[in-house]
Amino acid sequence: MTSTSATPGPSTPPVTVIGLGPMGQAMVRTLLGAGHPVTVWNRTAARAEQVVSAGARPAASPAEAVEAGDLVILSLTDYQAMHDILDGAAASLPGRTLVNLSSDTPSATRDAATWARAHGAAFLTGGMMVPAPMVGTDRSYLYVSGDEEAFEAHQATLGRLGQVRFLGEDPGRSQLMYQAHLDVFLTALSGFAHATALVGSAGITAEEFLPEVVELFRAIPDMIAADGMDALGARIDAGDHSDRGSNLTMMGATADHVHAASEAVGIDTALPRAVQEHYHRQLVEGRGAEGWTRIIDGIRAPRKNASR
Repeated sequence: MTSTSATPGPSTPPVTVIGLGPMGQAMVRTLLGAGHPVTVWNRTAARAEQVVSAGARPAASPAEAVEAGDLVILSLTDYQAMHDILDGAAASLPGRTLVNLSSDTPSATRDAATWARAHGAAFLTGGMMVPAPMVGTDRSYLYVSGDEEAFEAHQATLGRLGQVRFLGEDPGRSQLMYQAHLDVFLTALSGFAHATALVGSAGITAEEFLPEVVELFRAIPDMIAADGMDALGARIDAGDHSDRGSNLTMMGATADHVHAASEAVGIDTALPRAVQEHYHRQLVEGRGAEGWTRIIDGIRAPRKNASR
């Protein structure tokens, strides 16, 4: 581990990290390993002990932490936590760049950017797209949006954490991208949990099932986009929902069968019922011959579709 006692150079400027949950600690260790002096602060001081042992410098207060460098990275539960911690340190913010990698809504993110600018700080928002153990590895990446000048100034430092993908000056865009990824991830986890319960009703263990269903996970990209993801995305953007082998009638029937099987074995039906509804909304419109991507319309405008 590189010692923080070394004089920082242009490529290893000092960084402050506020919030030392597993993700915050992983970022500190990654930055220390790259040679950055890192100052840390956490509401529960004991959480700083391990990273301080690794070379980080503990700050006695949020203000002291902010004043330790130009770049302040926040890894907190939500955006309210940022206000709880930094409202009292607002006098230390002018000239700094805040990079909030906490999870919240796009509106909370945009409000935070306005708040930061009002206190003389540049603001970037973002989301780490890997779990803590993968931070700083070749597979790590993060989305960032907000002040472009601040991004360019700190891109190299943020790049220590993972490949940085800048989404423009709207601070809400990276938050939406982050939440959209979590949408897919959490839904997939719920799908796996539900499927495990479903096969478990016949005595198939999770140990047996997981290797089998992983084969499906691996095949999904080819199954839904035989001609490539770019082509699928372009068709969706163009409103082209033509059938390419998975029409709404077929997929709706499949959703009905999953729901019926779940009901028959006595497990929770909330998830299959929700999926079933996506297809039924379009089938009642007479769109059974169209492709499965048409369900996006019902998701985009649920009230409009529900009222018909």
